Order: sequence, then C-alpha cells, then structure tokens
Amino acid sequence: MRPWLLCVLCFAYCAVSLRAAGEPPAAPREFRAVWVATLDNIDWPSRSGLSTEQQRQEVLLILDRVVELHLNVVILQVRSAADAIYPSQLEPWSRCLTGVQGQAPEPLWDPLQFWIEQAHQRGLELHAWLNPCRAHTGRGALSESHIARRRPELVCRYGDLLWLDPGRSETTQHTLTVVSDLLRRYDVDGLHVDDYFYPYPVEQSGGGTLPFPDDDSWLLRQKSESQQSRADWRRSNVNRLVQGLWTRVRDERPEIRFGISPFGIGRPGRVPGIRGFDQYDGIFADPEYWLEQGWCDYMAPQLYWSIDQPAQSFPVLLQFWLQQSGGRIPIWPGMLTSRVGAATKKFPAEEILRQVAETRRILSSPGQLHFSMKTLLKNPEGVTDRLAAEVYSTVALTPIHQRAEGSRPPVPLPRTARGQSRLILHSAEAGAARLFAVWLQVEDGWRFAVVPAAVAELELPPGTSRCHVTAVSRTGVESAPAVLEINRAR
Repeated sequence: MRPWLLCVLCFAYCAVSLRAAGEPPAAPREFRAVWVATLDNIDWPSRSGLSTEQQRQEVLLILDRVVELHLNVVILQVRSAADAIYPSQLEPWSRCLTGVQGQAPEPLWDPLQFWIEQAHQRGLELHAWLNPCRAHTGRGALSESHIARRRPELVCRYGDLLWLDPGRSETTQHTLTVVSDLLRRYDVDGLHVDDYFYPYPVEQSGGGTLPFPDDDSWLLRQKSESQQSRADWRRSNVNRLVQGLWTRVRDERPEIRFGISPFGIGRPGRVPGIRGFDQYDGIFADPEYWLEQGWCDYMAPQLYWSIDQPAQSFPVLLQFWLQQSGGRIPIWPGMLTSRVGAATKKFPAEEILRQVAETRRILSSPGQLHFSMKTLLKNPEGVTDRLAAEVYSTVALTPIHQRAEGSRPPVPLPRTARGQSRLILHSAEAGAARLFAVWLQVEDGWRFAVVPAAVAELELPPGTSRCHVTAVSRTGVESAPAVLEINRAR
C-alpha cells in the first residue's frame, strides 16, 4: 500500500447504521485538471529515448504529484500529430517515446494502458487528448505507416507543418475511426480535443497571410455546399468533425465526457472592450455554435490572459463563455499556469491563484484546466506549493456528468479491520463504484476524503466518532450513505 493512499489513525469499536445524526455537508465538487503534453516531450516523457522503466517512473512521479495537489483529472495527449502513444493499427508510434516515429518501445509496452491503470488506482480521471488535424510538426522523419505517406492527397503542407485537410471527408473519417478504436480498447474517462482544426495563419514575408492550400478539396466539395463561401465551407468542415466526435463518444462510450478547448476569444465585437484574434475567420472555428448545438459535455476556452489585462480580461471572457453556454454545458477555463516563471509574458504566482478564485466566484460548477504539468513539477515561485496549500487544500469529486448521470450506485458496505483502526470499503455491487466519498467526524469537525475503489482502505484519525460513506459511480453520482457510529475505547 502506497503511503499517499492512507490518512492516519485508530478507533476501538464501530457499528454500521443507515441513520446518522448531524449530517455532513455535501461532498465538495470541482473539475481540477492538468494537461500532460507529449508533443516534443513538453511534459512526458521528459525526453525521447528513455527506457521503459524510466518512462514508467516519470508517469508515477506525475500522478503522485497530481494526487498531492488534490487535482482529480489528467488530460493526456495521446495523439499529437496523427500518431499514437499506444499500439495502433491505424497510426504510427509517436516520436516522443523513442525519438523515431513508428518505432515501438523496447521492450514493448502500452503507455496509455499504464497511465489509465495508475490514474485509476489513485482515484483520478484520465482523459485522452487528441489533436484533430495536425499531421506533423516538421521534426523528425515520417514513418512509412503515417497517413502523409500512405495517403499524401489527404495532407496539406502549411508553413513548416503538415495538416490533415478538414475539407476531405476521408481525413474526417480517419480521425473518427481512430477515436472509435481508442474508445473501444481503452477505459478512458473522457475524450478531449483542442483548437487545432485549421491552422493558425502564418504571416508571409511580403505581407499578408499564407493561404491554406485546399484548392483540390474545395473543388471536390459536395453540391449542397456549392453556394457557400470558402470560409463558410471551411467552418462547416470543422462543424462536421466536431459533431462527428460528439456522436462517436455518445455511441461508443456514453458514460464518458467529451470536452473541447477552443481559443479563448469569441467573435470580435461580441464583448465590449475585448480585442484579439478572430478564430471564426482565422481558423474557421465556431465554438459558440458548438455550444448552441450541445456538441460537448464541457468547454474549456483557453483563457491565457491575466485578470487585469483589459483587452483580454480573464473574468470578462469567462463571463462571456458562460453566457454562451446558458448554463447548459459546463465552462471550465484553460489557464496558462506555465507563464509563472516564464522568460516572456510572465505571470506572478498570485495571478493563477486569483484566476482560480474567479472561477469559483463566477461559475456555479467551478473547474480549471492547468497548462501544463511541467510547471507544476518545477514549482516556479512556489506556485505549486501555494496551489496545494491555499487553493486545493482539500480533495474534491469531479462534477456529476450531466448528460449521463445514470442511476445511483448501491449503498456501500464499510467495515473496520486491524484493531478497529482502518476503514475497509466494499461496494454492494461489483464495479458499481469508482470511488468512495468519506466524511469523518472528529473533534474539530468533519474531514473529507476520497478513496479509490481500487484501494478501498483508509486509516482513521484519532477522535473519529462517525464515518459517513457513499459510493461514487464513474459519472460522479453518489449512493445513499452508510454511516458507522464509532465508540472509542476508554
């Protein structure tokens, strides 16, 4: 048993009851996530070419740090450029693992499966993060099995990058097939995509922006699209992909969440005083429309600016996205925590703490996504320590999955062991509980703990007089409580 899985302590006698005097408060809930980027070894592995054991140890280091910080979701980049960090018949192995795209790790192992198993043992959700249309970053040679080699007509070169052409139905279908394969084979808790549909514009040396080279797919467009402008046609291509991703998640794994993290500014002019890049015309993304259509389970706009930056104010933009959602779909902003300690455009650590506070002030169901894990490991300006001590000082459940709540799990069956000092937790139905939420009544009040079902044990602190236990389903729904009244030995 790992020491981080246990609290401390003992009591002498207990009896199980479903009736409790002095109910504890509702379980705290907040979506607390961190992005773990594999592209170019940003977060994991720390460099390519590490041994299997070294890569595994880095996984454990990251996940243990996430637990220490009382975060509850890891968003792991599994497909950064039409590749995979897991064995796939559809796309080659990612270069981040061995330094060579298409080269399997030696000895062979499945990194994604290991991430999932280890995350679940710690009570964490693991969401698979895909870059939808980026095909190559220009670093390293392409594998012969890469789609740019097998089907070069489906890939466009734009600046230094290769891009899957969203205007070709075959590339959209390929991405959806990858998603179906992933969801069928792996017990992930969510699917997550970012803003890489059409590329961000590249400035030309002579002025203006480089046009995206999709003349061929434009000429092959459907008759029903012949009256559209090229910009409207490109937006419809992205809309089809987003809707397709949403549909695949609902059809393949309705119990998991589908999240989108778009650029953080809506259309210019929509919010007084806000200025910046127009994603509607610049990258042909219309996240306001996706919210209107209900094509995601949460949206995480990248609000990578400070609170006091008037033209891109964090709280003003957060309010804007909340208004677009109308309260139907959770808005949990992406925060650029990596600006703390950065060489340019630096944030003080205090900025990140203030932004978390703003989400709790503005959102009825608060949440945050931190980019990225490297910063939380390095702890510049003590930001990680301050988050743990001042912002995330207690654990929290993730919010209930609104679209797929499902039924309440059965009441758990707790008991004690080892001299009445340890709480043993059982579900009344195998597989019904992903977690157990435990309130401990001690002399100074109630204390809250989250125990993974894979662990199902908790040491009790001295002075515990009551244990209030619920089983929590994978969609976040709590059972009715089981209550243990504790009579300490005198």
